[in-house]
Amino acid sequence: MPATEYHLGLLKAKLAKYRTQLMEPTGKSGPKGEGFDVMKSGDARCALIGFPSVGKSTLLNVVTETHSESASYEFTTLTCIPGVIEHNGAKIQLLDLPGIIEGASQGKGRGRQVIAVARTADLVIIMLDATKSDVQRVLLEKELETVGIRLNKKRPNIYFKIKKGGGLSFNSTVPLTKCSERLVQLILHEYKLFNCEVLFREDCTADEFIDVIVGNRVYLPCIYVYNKIDQISIEEVDRLAHEPHSVVVSCNMKLNLDYLIEKMWEYLALVRVYTKKRGERPDFEGGLILRRGCTVEHVCHAIHRTIVDTFKYALVWGTSAKYSPQNVGLQHLMNHDDVIQVVKK
Repeated sequence: MPATEYHLGLLKAKLAKYRTQLMEPTGKSGPKGEGFDVMKSGDARCALIGFPSVGKSTLLNVVTETHSESASYEFTTLTCIPGVIEHNGAKIQLLDLPGIIEGASQGKGRGRQVIAVARTADLVIIMLDATKSDVQRVLLEKELETVGIRLNKKRPNIYFKIKKGGGLSFNSTVPLTKCSERLVQLILHEYKLFNCEVLFREDCTADEFIDVIVGNRVYLPCIYVYNKIDQISIEEVDRLAHEPHSVVVSCNMKLNLDYLIEKMWEYLALVRVYTKKRGERPDFEGGLILRRGCTVEHVCHAIHRTIVDTFKYALVWGTSAKYSPQNVGLQHLMNHDDVIQVVKK
């Protein structure tokens, strides 16, 4: 590994460290301002982020019953306005946030509060103006990266534990091409960590390793929504629609909004499970909304927390069962639109 890479790795660690110090308010804080945070409600929460006047409030007005003031001047929205989308029986809370400007992560234009709300969401929707250049996408990504929000990335598969003594024990289960033991040691020294255990389970970069040490990073799915496609050529629309994680819409002409809501459902990884009592038809009115990858145990907890203790077996109808109905235990994975009947001891 060339010497310059070590130097860069060290500088990255220093940068990350100083950045965290910058973010933390020092000294006496003034009187508390009005916070943005809204009570979490519904089954999932989406935050709308974008520059001023790209159509965030218009989107909220069109897809939800809520009214958010929208006009053709910047910063019409000044606080956080929540709305609710009902889709597949789930209530998805959509937060309309004020537009953020360049330098928001340093606190410009109340950017800090806006981004703090985004950290609590389950999905970030970045609204972009299709009539403007691609630079806005890069700028917004940079602002969110700075405050530790990682978009459409997986958490690095690195095991990291601080110990009382015994120095650094370093291991990897895969050949490392982007990082080495010496670089890891240098980065840890920068954070004054000398006794710890590090295990790389995948080939990660120095940046990802720093993310693991700092530990306050949030990994969120993100959809880029290009608004105002009624004002650009069809070739341009086609190009934008083929960008990764992108959806093109027009809020004024109400184009492609149903596809956007479908995409939101997919990115939120939600599934709906119906319950059924013995000898009765399934209750298709009220389904339980859970996350993809949920097991029968999760379903039991969603019904009532004491059910697991008296659980005997469950009968499952639907795509997750090999045959209908299938007798399953607590660890069986549920799919979307499955029907479950829990049998107690």
